[in-house]
Amino acid sequence: MTTLRVDEQLAATKDRAHRPTLTSRPNAQPGPSPQSGPVVPAQSGPGVPPQTRRILMLSWEYPPVLVGGLGRHVHALSVALAAAGHEVTVVTRHSEGAPLEEYAEGVRILRAPEDPVTFPLATGSLLAWTMAFNHTLTRTALRATQAGSYDVIHAHDWLVAHTAMTLREHLDIPLVSTIHATEAGRHQGWLPEEMNRTIHGVEHWLSSESNRVIVCSGYMRDEVNALFGVPAGRVDVVANGVEPHRWRVPASAVAAARARFAGDGPLVTFAGRLVYEKGVQHLIAALPRLRERHPGLRAVIAGDGPYRAELEAEVHRRGLGGMVSMPGFLGGTDLPALMAASDCFAVPSIYEPFGMVALEGAAAGAPLAVAATGGLAEIVEPGVTGMTFRPHDPDSLTDAVHALLSDADRTRAMARHARRMVHDQYGWAAIAQHTAASYAAAIQHDAAFTAERAEQRMSQGRALPALPEGNLLAAAGLR
Repeated sequence: MTTLRVDEQLAATKDRAHRPTLTSRPNAQPGPSPQSGPVVPAQSGPGVPPQTRRILMLSWEYPPVLVGGLGRHVHALSVALAAAGHEVTVVTRHSEGAPLEEYAEGVRILRAPEDPVTFPLATGSLLAWTMAFNHTLTRTALRATQAGSYDVIHAHDWLVAHTAMTLREHLDIPLVSTIHATEAGRHQGWLPEEMNRTIHGVEHWLSSESNRVIVCSGYMRDEVNALFGVPAGRVDVVANGVEPHRWRVPASAVAAARARFAGDGPLVTFAGRLVYEKGVQHLIAALPRLRERHPGLRAVIAGDGPYRAELEAEVHRRGLGGMVSMPGFLGGTDLPALMAASDCFAVPSIYEPFGMVALEGAAAGAPLAVAATGGLAEIVEPGVTGMTFRPHDPDSLTDAVHALLSDADRTRAMARHARRMVHDQYGWAAIAQHTAASYAAAIQHDAAFTAERAEQRMSQGRALPALPEGNLLAAAGLR
């Protein structure tokens, strides 16, 4: 099946005429010239100040526009980089009611208004919408450069690729790209439609033309290397981060969630976008056997997405309507309260480049049962910070959840270990430092990279390699 790439409902919130007044901004301070002095990669340790950079960040979503996890990632990273002393400008898309330009949390934000000739933000017209969006994004980014020079461009995913390429060539500065996920990975190695093949091609182009590529896990490093031919030495693994305090809620909120959803039995929960690759169908398939082992068990599937109707039909077909709640998107403290109230928080993904939701669940104090796939397998240590199970396997999922529900003392110990792991390993300050090190490496090796790309173009031209037939992950040896 074809998985939707964007939340189509956001199309209705796109601004078509609103032009807010620019907010005031502090006087810009001169930043270091891209050519000034030798570049030293970022170091760590007491008394070693980081070398500050002027960063031009590109993202198709940024608060208040939030579709999935990417916008939250770019926001938290930008704020952490600014807190570390870097000058960060984020160029993103506009939404109604938001200022076209503002300074917030130390970050300069420019929002690109939609052009008068609009394209619907929907799956069938996604490529056309993306090209139109990149036109206005490019003009807005070039306006940002009028205030001063930049040291590096940081692009997030394929939806900003054309702007990133234009700026890289126009400004003659290094390009760093974060590949948050791949189109082939989302479809388990297949590219079923022409749109999917085009997106794959843009991802390949962006990765190949970037001085450095950042990915969130070792699994994604292997995927980018195998699918796009990016040498491992140009790929930096920088984990996603989480803000632990955001996922801690008062005991009263947890009790309210428990009273709303749990009944008298154990509570198993899921939270995320309802798309095929999240594997919720396998959790639903496991529920009848879990109910036999744990009478009174309730399950909550929180979130929304294009696969919701099919999941609701599957719940009905299996006669699970009395034990499964699907409350839709939970905002505010409702989601962390639900996680904290859980006896097991399940992440049954088929494809998961990183697994941010597992960290969020751990930060909330929920016992974790996750599919041993992608980045999830790198986050959860079986029997220490949670339980793992084979993806695509409801029986294995049943055994993992049953193990958590059957030994409360051991389960609580694992939840404590997981919460400590989140605090110690996934803070945004450290992630910003690792990202700054990628910028330093891109700047330091820019001349060599530019010469290498020029030589390849002279000998091979600009065309991408032909797309192989069949399953791309299998052809690349990744499954």
